[in-house]
Amino acid sequence: MNIIRRRALKGAFVATAVAVATATVAGTASAAELPVQPTFEMYGVHKTTQELHVWYPVGNGSFEKVGPLDDARDIADIVVADNDNDGHGESEWIVYKDGRLDFWGPESGSEDTSVVGKGWNIYKTVLSPGNIGGAKEADLIGVDKYGVLWSYLTYPNGTTTTRVRVGGGWNAYDQIAGQGDLTGDGKPDIVAKEKSTGYLYLYKGTGNYKAPFSGRTKIGQGWNAYDRLVSTGDINLDGKADLLARKPSGALMRYYGTGVAATPFKAPTQVGTGYQSYNLL
Repeated sequence: MNIIRRRALKGAFVATAVAVATATVAGTASAAELPVQPTFEMYGVHKTTQELHVWYPVGNGSFEKVGPLDDARDIADIVVADNDNDGHGESEWIVYKDGRLDFWGPESGSEDTSVVGKGWNIYKTVLSPGNIGGAKEADLIGVDKYGVLWSYLTYPNGTTTTRVRVGGGWNAYDQIAGQGDLTGDGKPDIVAKEKSTGYLYLYKGTGNYKAPFSGRTKIGQGWNAYDRLVSTGDINLDGKADLLARKPSGALMRYYGTGVAATPFKAPTQVGTGYQSYNLL
């Protein structure tokens, strides 16, 4: 993985996003007065070339694509985290198809990744909604092949505590996403798409890592129109977490967040096309 090159690119796009945020709120409020919600890049592996591409949010709801960067045929997922709470992801876990989990972050003191553990290919889904355990660092959750959801608290060096069983029945969902607070209560939330009905459900964060989400609430229908849901946090820097959804045709739609639990997303708008060529991570 070309970590050095990716870090340099990320720094440039973070600076652009901050400039856009400052310009957006000029004359109404300072950028510092906006609620802090993290903003993350989106990764994708081209299905034919197996090369890694990156889409960086530039702060106004749009993205700047960079790539190809690396041969990523062995990568199952890349999970970005904002462990220093500055609003931008500076650390990341890399999940490999063989089950290895690597971590890179400033705390490592190196441009190289370190191995956190093995056996992570038991999970169909691995993601980080944010801090679910009360500490500074973002934590991890995973859904195994039996539909059981597990949570892991993490340390600054990317290592994890022993997993905690959250609950079963999560194999009813074919897509789970979330990075940040969707409801305005300061706790990270997730959404899940039920494959059999196309309903979208909201799981509000509780702040308790042993039971990190409250019971589900239906927030929409017709979501089987999408084959991939991805959260990159707050992409328009308005202090509310957003959601991306891809159609099988490759059209990528963005749903701006409202910060209201009953209706957490505004109507969708199209970001671009051609995304069917990528396994979006």
